[in-house]
Amino acid sequence: MSSTEIHGSCLCGTVKYKIICDPINFFHCHCERCRKSNGTGHASNIIAIPEEGEWLAGEDSLGGYKVPDAERFRTCFCTNCGSPMPRMAPNAKIAVIPAGSIDGDPPLAPTARIFWNSRADWSCDAGDIPSWSEYPEQT
Repeated sequence: MSSTEIHGSCLCGTVKYKIICDPINFFHCHCERCRKSNGTGHASNIIAIPEEGEWLAGEDSLGGYKVPDAERFRTCFCTNCGSPMPRMAPNAKIAVIPAGSIDGDPPLAPTARIFWNSRADWSCDAGDIPSWSEYPEQT
C-alpha cells in the first residue's frame, strides 16, 4: 500500500492531527484492556507505518496512560473530551490510529478481529472478518 495522509480530530475539536503513513491493518481488538479504555465491546484501530505525524492543534490538551505491567498497552486522549487519539509506539515504527478519530472514512476496511477469545459475551458477531485468538499470524 502507498502513503496515505490521514486527518483526524477529537469530539470537541480541540485536538487535530495529520499522519502520513502506510496503513497496514485495521483491527477490531476485543481484549479486556481495549474494552475498558474505550467503554465498548472492542477498539477499532488502524495500525500504520508512519512517515510523518503532526499535531495541528491541541497537543497541550493530550493526556495518556501506560498500563504498568503491559509491554505494549498505552492510551492517548484529549483531556477535554476524552476522545482516544493516535499514539506512536516508543520505537516509532508503528502508529495506532483510533478509526473513530479519523475525519472521513478510514483508508482501508477492517482486516481482522483480534483477541477474539477474550471478547465479552454481549459483544458483536465476527461477521465476514477473520478472527484471531491473539495477533494474526505474520505472513
